[in-house]
This record gives sequence, C-alpha cells and structure tokens, in this order.
Amino acid sequence: MTEPPSAPRLGFFTSPPHECGYLPEREAVTMFADPRINLSVEAYTWLSAHGFRRSGTHVYRPHCGACNACIPVRIAVSEFEPNRAQRRTLVRNADIEVVQRPARFEREQFALYERYLRARHRDSHMDSTNPSAYMSFLTALWCDTSFYEFRLRGELVAVAVVDRLGDGLSSVYTYFSPDHRARSLGRFAILKQVEWAAAAGLPWVYLGYWIQQCRKMSYKQEYAPLEFYFDGAWTRTPPLA
Repeated sequence: MTEPPSAPRLGFFTSPPHECGYLPEREAVTMFADPRINLSVEAYTWLSAHGFRRSGTHVYRPHCGACNACIPVRIAVSEFEPNRAQRRTLVRNADIEVVQRPARFEREQFALYERYLRARHRDSHMDSTNPSAYMSFLTALWCDTSFYEFRLRGELVAVAVVDRLGDGLSSVYTYFSPDHRARSLGRFAILKQVEWAAAAGLPWVYLGYWIQQCRKMSYKQEYAPLEFYFDGAWTRTPPLA
C-alpha cells in the first residue's frame, strides 16, 4: 500500500462565514491551503489524505465549527465488490468505450458540459458559458489530471475528470449526457475509477464530501467499504452530522 507523504510546509486561511451551498439556512466556513504556494502532487496527496478537496487550483476543506455535515469519503479499492445495482450498471454500459485524454480544452467536451449543467444544475452558480472558467474549475498546472471520455458508438456521452495522487485517484467531477439517464453514467464513471485504481495498485478513490442530509451528495454511501474522515482520522463508521 502506498503511504501518503509526510506533512508538507503549508499555510492555511479560513474564509469569512458564507451561505452554505448544500444545506439551506446554514452558514459555512472554508479552510484553504495557501493559494500563493504552488502545490505538488505529493502535497496534494497529503492534503487529500487529511480531508481536503480540489476546485481548480484551490484546495479546501469545510471548517464550520459545530457543523460536521460535510464528511470527506474514500473507497477502499482492494475490498470493493460491486453490489447488485452496480453490477447491472456495468453490464448496461458494457458497450461504452472509455478513452483517457490529457487535461486540455476540447470543444466537444465543453458542449456536453453546458448541456449537463442546463439539465441538472439550472440553479447553479457555476459558469457554463466561459471556456476559461470551465478549465480553471477542473484543472491545475501542478496536478496530474486526466479527462476520461465515455463514448457510445462514437457519441461522447460522459466525461470524468480524475486526478492521480500518490495513494489513489481523486474523482474531481463527472458530467454526462441528459439523453442517457437510464444508463446511470455517474455511477458507471465511479465504478470505472475503482477499476483503474485497482489496476494501478492504488488503495483509494477519493469521492469528495458525503452529506447525509443532501440528496445530491448522499449517494456516495452506496460504495462500500467507504471510509469517512472525522476528528482527524479515517473510520468505517459514518459519523453523526
């Protein structure tokens, strides 16, 4: 098993209280790794192993005082076995070809991203019309990022943006065609990432934050065994929010 590196020399900042993007009527505070420091894959691996997440070049973690609703989670790759619904998803999508691409702007991928946001996140504050903002959201120069294309008979139906860490893969973002809802492409993309991590001998797939009270984020608990980062340690027991 690959161990995360020792603690890098980093500084941290916290944001002022702001509206929570997941739970209405709650305030949130976010901790950021010092954005003036150009990170490395090694430092990013350490931060991910301590509950941080990447959005563009910003690496952050919720820091909300008494609220513990946002819990970092990761899949234990070597112990993972797909459940019945997941096996059906794999069979249903056996005709999809997956190709690993470099993290660079592609017009076809961006067009699919725009369609996905219009269909799934109409009330989102995410910028769906600016290619520069799109790439700034998904990539960082210091990061080992790939855009995995999922194609059905040549049609681009999904893109999974994935970072490779020293001890695993980090699932940054996945978007997919609204015309193929029955295929469960989001689930399929996570299952493929577990396969890729296993093939590379990596022990973890980091899924970001599990939020039990938020339907859009609670689905992550279907991937077992799942580890939860709470009180400075990883545990198999979901903490109470």
